[in-house]
Amino acid sequence: MKSTVEHLNPTRVKLSVEVPFDELKPHFTKAYGALARTVNIPGFRAGKVPSKILDARLGRGTILSEVVNDAVPAKYGEAVAEANITPLGQPEIEVTRIDDGDTLAFTAEVDIRPEIVLPAIDEIAVEVEDVEVTEADIDEQVEALRDRFATVTPVERAAADGDSVAIDLRAVVAGEDLPDASTDGLTYKIGTGDLVDGLDDALIGLSAGETANFTTGLVAGEHAGEAAEVTVTVNSVSERSLPEIDDDFAQLASEFDTVAEMRADLVERIRRVKNMTQGGQARDKVLEALLEATDIPAPASIVTSEYEARQHDAVHSFDHDEAQLNAYLEGEGQTREEFDAETRESAETAVRTQLLLDALAEQQGVGVSQEEFTERIIYNAERFGVSPDEYFKRLQEGNQLGAVIADVRRGKALANAVQLAKVTDASGNVLNIAELFGVEVVDEEEEAAAIEDAQDEAAGVIEGSSEEVTAQDGASEEPETAEQAK
Repeated sequence: MKSTVEHLNPTRVKLSVEVPFDELKPHFTKAYGALARTVNIPGFRAGKVPSKILDARLGRGTILSEVVNDAVPAKYGEAVAEANITPLGQPEIEVTRIDDGDTLAFTAEVDIRPEIVLPAIDEIAVEVEDVEVTEADIDEQVEALRDRFATVTPVERAAADGDSVAIDLRAVVAGEDLPDASTDGLTYKIGTGDLVDGLDDALIGLSAGETANFTTGLVAGEHAGEAAEVTVTVNSVSERSLPEIDDDFAQLASEFDTVAEMRADLVERIRRVKNMTQGGQARDKVLEALLEATDIPAPASIVTSEYEARQHDAVHSFDHDEAQLNAYLEGEGQTREEFDAETRESAETAVRTQLLLDALAEQQGVGVSQEEFTERIIYNAERFGVSPDEYFKRLQEGNQLGAVIADVRRGKALANAVQLAKVTDASGNVLNIAELFGVEVVDEEEEAAAIEDAQDEAAGVIEGSSEEVTAQDGASEEPETAEQAK
């Protein structure tokens, strides 16, 4: 086989391949065998029809077509390996010549992973916010605990901010009742503000049995972006009484005997959360700095695929109704043109991000172990609310195992980069990223025990797939989204 590579641009190549017919013998054997099983010729057993008879009965063109369909993908793969390129997406293949008994020739245009020159990671410097636990932070958590342990007492008065009310809701758009936006007997705390805009104002001052009407904008469903007339009826009003902050409350709301001990524990809990937030900032800022410092041409077809996928997801949430999506965007003060431009920009950033992380992973020699793969399967399965074995089967059916491997590999590469970069807080302190994420204090035995049951559930299905769990399996996957990379 002879192949040449023409670089059409930094992200696309054209392979020209010529295959002597001598190399096609295994494909002819396979084609004759397959066709022999599909024809019924008197005097010959099924599958035992001689090749010359098949040529005469089916025509040489049919035989060559079968051979070409089988040989071209295989020879394309050999040409890719010989050229040492990493394809992204499917190739556009054109058979240019079939000289029976002599040569098969074809061309293949395909997007490839571009050559990326990475900056020195240890020269990347970013700044994140300070971690400070204030008294206000602690008080906020204490108030949340008080609210959780509040007592509720029915009262015969008008509803006020902070009260719990049992309500019925009805919503109408252009005279049409909206069942999905209506409910009976809903318990709601006034002041929460997380149900319907305008509801809190309508409820304050209403007593049991009274009704109020107000107009609000719908943010989801078939009528997203439209104005709805909402009727709310109060069935009952209850006053919420918060417990006093004393040692009895500490014993009720926590495992501690005193308020002082409870507040000290809250300090550590809040600090851990803020440390993780600070770590997330470090990750995002290091990634942003790497993207800014690296020339990463994005393959046009891959960007287009990502853009179309995001557009599909956006309109899917509005039952594939473009008009509803446009109405929602208008309600948010954004034109469809602005939305489309932002979507394309985010798609290109996502593709560039994945290309960057793949290059980082290769530079670092990052691999994915069977254990890491299994843990990610379990984690993703829990996110989607399915069993690990069911999730694994879905990945197999969709040929997406490599995508999961690539996702794990990229995440590890980014984590390594964050640890190599210089990360300081606003006060100028250099942060130990490994310590920040608790890497140095992980108890592997406890961690293993925590996931042992879930691993046992998935092991029966995942076992035997270890040959697929290699760093290289994910190398040729199309880029995923930037969110997944994180």
